[in-house]
This record gives sequence, C-alpha cells and structure tokens, in this order.
Amino acid sequence: MLMARGYIPKETTNRRRDYKHVLVWAIVCILLVTLAVGCDNTDEYPYAADKKTVPTTLDRMLSFPLVMSAVTTNLLAVPPDSPNGSPGLAATELCKVSEYDALGYGAWKFGAPLPLKQRLDIMAPGYSKPSPTHRKRLLNFFTISDIHITDEEAPNQLIYLQQLDGPNSGSNTSIYSPVMMYTTQVLDAAIRTVNALNEEKQFDFGISLGDTCNSTSYKELRWYMDVLDGLPITPSSGANDGADDIDYQKPFQAEGLDLSIPWYQTMGNHDHFFIGSFPVDADPALGLRDSYVADTVWNVANILQPDMLAFPVLFDMQNLLNLPSYYMGVIDGTTPYGDIIHAGDVTDPEFAGGAPTVAADPDRRSLLRMEWIQEFFNTSSYPVGHGFNLVDPAQPADFTCYSFLPKADIPLKIIVLDNTQSEDDGSNNIHGHGFLDANRWAWLQAELAAGQAADQLMIIASHTPIAVAAIGSETEWWEGEATTAPEYQNAVALEELVDTLQDTPNLLMLIAGHRHMNTVKAFVSPDPDKPENGFWQVETSSLRDFPQQFRTFEIYLNSDYTISIVAVNVDPEVEAGSPAATSRKHAIATQQIIQTDLTLNNANVLLAGGVIPVVSMDPTRPQGTPTDTHPFTDPSISFVDLSDVGVPYNASYNAELFKQLSPEMVSALQAQFPR
Repeated sequence: MLMARGYIPKETTNRRRDYKHVLVWAIVCILLVTLAVGCDNTDEYPYAADKKTVPTTLDRMLSFPLVMSAVTTNLLAVPPDSPNGSPGLAATELCKVSEYDALGYGAWKFGAPLPLKQRLDIMAPGYSKPSPTHRKRLLNFFTISDIHITDEEAPNQLIYLQQLDGPNSGSNTSIYSPVMMYTTQVLDAAIRTVNALNEEKQFDFGISLGDTCNSTSYKELRWYMDVLDGLPITPSSGANDGADDIDYQKPFQAEGLDLSIPWYQTMGNHDHFFIGSFPVDADPALGLRDSYVADTVWNVANILQPDMLAFPVLFDMQNLLNLPSYYMGVIDGTTPYGDIIHAGDVTDPEFAGGAPTVAADPDRRSLLRMEWIQEFFNTSSYPVGHGFNLVDPAQPADFTCYSFLPKADIPLKIIVLDNTQSEDDGSNNIHGHGFLDANRWAWLQAELAAGQAADQLMIIASHTPIAVAAIGSETEWWEGEATTAPEYQNAVALEELVDTLQDTPNLLMLIAGHRHMNTVKAFVSPDPDKPENGFWQVETSSLRDFPQQFRTFEIYLNSDYTISIVAVNVDPEVEAGSPAATSRKHAIATQQIIQTDLTLNNANVLLAGGVIPVVSMDPTRPQGTPTDTHPFTDPSISFVDLSDVGVPYNASYNAELFKQLSPEMVSALQAQFPR
C-alpha cells in the first residue's frame, strides 16, 4: 500500500506505548530487586531503566590501550602487554580469534566524553560565535554507513587472501574480519539505539550511505532490510550449522526501526560489485555469478597483488602462466570463534580429492543492479521504495539518484547522489573509486541549480567522499585509464566538481561513507568576499569496522541567520555478553592488530597525466611535493587534539560546523522565520 508523506502507521503509536510499558515495567523490576523479590526483563529492552538519556560520545568514549606509531605519528591501539607496538599477532594472523583473550586484545571500558569541536573554517574572517546560537532547529536526522552485512559461509569469498603477505592482503578487512560473523547483530544494536534516541528527540529521517551488503548478495540485502523491518533473523546460510548453540548463528528477533522514522538509501560500491571491487558480469565466461550459488569453495589466484588487479585479465594470465591458485575458504559456523576452513593452496594434500564442498544456498545469488533497487520496494518500513520511489521516471530503470524535502515547511533539500563507478565504465581495475557518468553529472548540476533558484538549503548524500583520498589509492576520484573509451570516462574532473559545488552557496555539506572514517573536512570558499561559497564534508564510519558508530545531525538556524550543523558520533548500546558486545570486542582487536590509521590526512601531491587531468588530490588547497618539513597534509581536515581533551585514540569526531549563507538566502529565511 502506498503511503503519503507525513502518514504515520497506527503501529507506531502502539510501539511507542510498548516502550513506555517496558520502561514502567523495568522500573517496577528495580523496585522489586530492592525488596529482594527480583525479576528479569532484560531481553525486552537493552538499556538501563534509570538512564534519562541514551549516551553518545558527548557523554563517554570507548577507551583502550594506546601506543605511538613511528610510521604514522598517530596514536594507535595495542594490547596492554605490548607497549612496544609489537603485539602477539601479525596482520595476517587476524583469524586467530581464539587467542585474542590470552594476548589482551579487545579489552575496553568507557572513558571521558568527546567534546564538541567548534569549526568556523568556512566563515568570514573574524566571525565569532553568536549568542544565543541556536534559534530554530531545522532538521534532525541520523546516518548509518558501510554495514557490510556478510554471509560468512558463502563459497566465493576472498578470505584466504587476507592471510597472505602483500600490500593489499593483511590490512584488507573487507575480505576478512572477525566481525563478519556479527554484522546483523551490530545493525540491530544500532537500530535499537536509534529508537531510544528517537524517544528523546524525534528524528525527521535516517539515511544509509551505502555498502549495505558486503558482496551484492540477495541474502545479505534481505538480512539488512529485515533487521530494519523488525523481522526474525536467521543469520546463517546453507545448512544453517550452529544455529542452536553458536551465538553469531542463533536466530534472533530484530527490533526494527521505529515506524515514525522514514529511512532512505544510497548505493555503495559493495551493493553492486563483487566484494565492492569487480563487476559480477564483467566476463560471463569467468562464472563469477555462478560462484555465488555453487556447492564448492571458490578457487582463484591472488587477485589483490598490485600487478594482478585487472580482474578479467587475471584468469587469462592464470591459464597462460599457471599462477598459484588457492581455495578461498569459508567460516565454520559450528565453531565459537568462526574458524576458517577449506582454505589453502590447491596443491595441498588435503585437497587431493578436489574442491571442498559446502551446502549451496540459492538465496546467496548475486543481484543485478535493477534487482537490488526493486528489493527496496519489498519492505514494511517507510517510505515505500526508501527513496528509489522518487527517482525521475524519465531516467533509466537502474538510476539511483533522487532528491527529497524531509519537512514540507523547511526549505532544505537532500540530494541523494550515486557516485560509485558504473559496471560498464570500461575499467578492469578495482571499482571503489568516485565516478559520475554524463547522465548523473547533468542530473546533479540540475538539482543544484534548481535548489539555488528555489532558495533551498541543500545537503548532498553520497557513498564516496571527495578530495580526501590519496591519488593512486582505491578510493580516490577516478581518473580513467588509457584504454577507457571516451563515452565511459569520468564525466567530471575533481577540480570541476569542487568548483561547481563551491558555486552553489546554498550547499551546506556533503555527507558520505566508504572510507570507514569520521573525518570532517572544510572546503573554504576561493573568494574571501563570498564565504557562503564554502561547504563542509562529513564522513560517517563503518558499523562493521572500528569504531562501529553512526552519526546524528542537527541543523540549526542561528540568531544571526547563519547555520550550525551539530554532528555527533554514537556508539550502539550493547548488552554485556551479547553477540553485539562480542562484535565490539572483535572490532577493537582488529584495530589493535591491523593498526589502521583512522585519522588519515593525506599529502596533497600534484599528479600529471591520466585520461582526465587531475590538478591535485584537493584543488582547493596548496599542492606540491611532500617533504619532512612541509608534508602538504590538509589543514582543513581537523581532529580532536588528544593532548587538549585527554580522550584516548577513538577515531571519532564531534563538531559544530558553522556555515555562512548568501544575502539572498538570509532574506528568504528572514521572511519565513522573522525575528
């Protein structure tokens, strides 16, 4: 049934009534415990009944041991018994989960709060915070990103490659992480936390910034949406081994997002590429699509070697050169630590009988792009289609860009932009770059122009951020390749894209995921006389990898008709001993072992060449060649100074971001919201 905007199903009232009922019952329990009578209702509501508010990182931060890394000069986490930064497990030994406790990995506690950092970077010189600051709250919403719901028993993964030596192996948690076993439970914990926050302060909407799936699988996508819909979840596949006694395999009842909160979807590269990297049908002769539903474990060479990233070419080379080949392995759902089985060199004696077998599952099938979109019309949560119902019908059937006004009485438009690569963009490399084809680029320009003409404030929501990833990395803005046909090249160079965004003074910010970081970057206006041409970029980290957080955003109109964006990280509330709590422990342990730099600030190096000339990683700031004294790191990417606030390494960032408005927009807001 189609529902008009603003319609709130009657079940929402019942759900809110249920929350109040549970809260009252929990208080009664506490009183009874005081009288030594006792009762237990912890399964119904995972938050302590005496809490008046749900804590965020403004209230407390996760804390665990630190060491200074000589390589990155950033604080990185290590176990307490390894102060020299040489813990007991190498990155390629990440799968030895049973040894985490003995080696001190994953232990944590709550520590000091993370303050809200005031950022005036894009304001006019000399601007000072007005008093009072917040006059009217325009919008309140949350973002989740990079959930990477994973079928850890699927036969066509790349698990074994994480254990091999190489620059793209040990540190690559996209292909293996011990959190893979717990992705549905973490999402459920996050949604429960969102619901509790919503009871305190109503959200206008939520938006997922992409990478819902780990490898564009139907089963992964259904788990994702069924958690949001509040359905029973069976987080295992194939023969469902371990479902009776292994915590991450046991079925559970998801709470579901409060039906009063509409949620919207952005497409990520993992949502339509195999493990976020390769088009499933790049070469049908490879049989990659068939591997999803096979009953044998995938056999493939090390496609993550730097000289082997041209995926379709790899198999031809493998046949010609007889490259080493490996069975990729699966996680054994009957083991409490998720032991990896069926992995290793195909020449090992244990595989003398042929490829290892698994229980096939037709629901593991890979989704075509159009099938992925259509599945969002098969949910019980609101709105129908979760944004894809708003796509212009004149666009192609697989178009995933749209815009919406969250509140009819607030002139603020959300522009949802798919800036992932196309399946047919001509690239044989990893498909994790930022990209706009000609149609999407034209659509974005039209949306920005229309919002500007209508005196609407604007926020762009995309999966891939811009101007923060190093040139040559797997996540930067795509330049194209020497073999790329003109019609498949990136339609816009990074410099032109940034120019267009800065020529749109009503643009408040761009929000993104993809890098699993919480970076906040300022794009300062190139014209000091027009500070309104500056905008912000705010990234939301992954719900799977540490720090496993989502973000809340409150947009305020200030007393001087500037805008404040209050962006806060939130840790999902988890019950001690629950699968979600184990997931947090594993995420911290992974960070301690891999030591990923989650406060990365890349050098702004001038790059010559490429199909589309790139001026630098960020055309808005100085470029050059890094030296020891002048690394050309980005001064607009700021992090909490740990020495100032005494908060341990956490990869989180809370900020109040100020934005200047144009005289025209100020006049429009003064007319609508007079003093």
